[in-house]
Amino acid sequence: MDNKVKIVDEQTGRIMEGRRYSDGLHQAIEAKENVKIEAATQTYATITLQNYFRMYNKLSGMTGTAETEAGEFWEIYELEVVVIPTNRPIARDDREDYVYKTAREKFNAVIDEVVSMREAGRPVLVGTTSVDISELLSRALKMRKVPHQVLNAKRHQAEAEIVTEAGKPGMVTIATNMAGRGTDIKLSDESKAAGGLAIVGTERHDSRRVDRQLRGRAGRQGDVGSSQFFVSLEDKLMRLFNSERISGLMDRLGLEEGEVIQHSLVTKSIERAQKKVEENNFGTRKRLLEYDDVMNSQRSVIYKRRGNALSGDRIKVDIINMVYDTLGDLVEAYQPSKDWDGFRLDFFRTFAFEPEMDAERFANEDFDAVCNNLFHQATQFYKGKGQRIATAALPVFHQVHQDKNNKFDKILVPITDGKKTLQVTSVLQEVIDTEGQSLITDIEKGISIAIIDDEWKEHLRAMDDLRQSVQGAVYEQKDPLLIYKFESFELFKSLVARINQEIVGFLYRGGLPASDPGQMRQAPAAPVKQPKLQESHPSLDSPVEADTASTRGAAPAAPRPVKMAPVVKEGKTYGRNDVVTVRNMQTGEVKNIKYKKALPLLAQGWVIED
Repeated sequence: MDNKVKIVDEQTGRIMEGRRYSDGLHQAIEAKENVKIEAATQTYATITLQNYFRMYNKLSGMTGTAETEAGEFWEIYELEVVVIPTNRPIARDDREDYVYKTAREKFNAVIDEVVSMREAGRPVLVGTTSVDISELLSRALKMRKVPHQVLNAKRHQAEAEIVTEAGKPGMVTIATNMAGRGTDIKLSDESKAAGGLAIVGTERHDSRRVDRQLRGRAGRQGDVGSSQFFVSLEDKLMRLFNSERISGLMDRLGLEEGEVIQHSLVTKSIERAQKKVEENNFGTRKRLLEYDDVMNSQRSVIYKRRGNALSGDRIKVDIINMVYDTLGDLVEAYQPSKDWDGFRLDFFRTFAFEPEMDAERFANEDFDAVCNNLFHQATQFYKGKGQRIATAALPVFHQVHQDKNNKFDKILVPITDGKKTLQVTSVLQEVIDTEGQSLITDIEKGISIAIIDDEWKEHLRAMDDLRQSVQGAVYEQKDPLLIYKFESFELFKSLVARINQEIVGFLYRGGLPASDPGQMRQAPAAPVKQPKLQESHPSLDSPVEADTASTRGAAPAAPRPVKMAPVVKEGKTYGRNDVVTVRNMQTGEVKNIKYKKALPLLAQGWVIED
């Protein structure tokens, strides 16, 4: 449809818009059908319906077919099912099933039943389990020259119109299970006098609920009507349960072709088979929920952190905790082996400055004392860095604000750590009012959200792979769920540590690229996407203004390389303890410091003057 491959729900017959098969299967179908092959999708978020519903403080609902699933409602949601008496007594005649030996005999009987009901002036609704069967019956009725309507996924737009006509005398409607859902089939007086709506089921479904839904299309509000199911021993449900025994019974009774069995024992046998299928399905859903409960605990932690980053209320506290946890991980990794050089290199790679501590102190001091000392240094460095970014950006914001031609509300500020780039949206007036402090908060929020999203997507993929791999534990007589719980906990611990290190590293290494405020322009009036990391050249374009209707966070603009100022003269080398003069190219500040202490400043855009 529309040159796209769309999935039809097997139960309802409705098209599932936006749904695609995973693991390349959808692309394979698109290639086979010779339509445009869309890019493979990646899961951004996943949750079972059960856990989604359990997020609500209160749960309730109403349906005509919940009674058969009362046990599941209680076990999953602790909800009781209460049966409300009907407004008027049910006048519908629910007949025992007709059981035939072959599918051909069954469909012949269905056609005969439809013709006889139509001749009696009754409207007929034929329920089918699939689109294929609905079209097969349609062709058979055309051969018998019986006027009818077909309602399936191919004609779901006309559902209301077709169902409105379904109550007229002699009207035949062939439909998949969605027939009449949410639309009442109104009967004319002539139809009621003839016996009301006749429901003809071509097959028993796996679930008793679906059968009851089909029966419930007739006999509403005390209307007259009838329901009759036609079953063959070749049906899927019958093949799974008891078909051999019933087939043997038919042979012993000497039934000829076309003859039918109609008995309550057969109907009850079919319902027992349905109950077994429902129990199996419930077991599958329950197992799925047990796996998702593991994910749910992880999801709650990540979503809470992401919510904090979105609102910005606790972002400062979260970053302080991340800094301390990252420091703790580094010290824990290197202190036992007294590897001072390895620690110092890793520390500089993450925090972009040299720790003021010697090897002896690092090796011999208490773990908490080392962490607290480094944490104090890191927080002081971060405060100074934030102030420098605010000081450098503020003149640009003032210039834009004072320019009468620029009616900007929000500004896109590029932040780069030399490898990746993120465009952060800041409100112009807020930055000026807070003297640049709101810009720092926006940077923290944007970086946190982007990194959490990227890492969470990869974690979901890893969890999917883990779930597939643990299924083999059954052959070792082990519980796959138990192994999944242990392994997923280790994966989650590494995820949290990775998120902490990535966010802290970007915040400490990142800064404003060299920019020309004169290049500012109004951003196109288009929806601004969520913050997203992008590989790029270390130097970027100037900040650009975001559309006034945009939300915080935006997709990064394509960067253009600009010429960087040389750090040192070509061929010039320095010893670690040589004193050098460094200058901040944005503020003009000059310092005379040792070369080893100048390295972090060079990473932030300072240059060495000869």
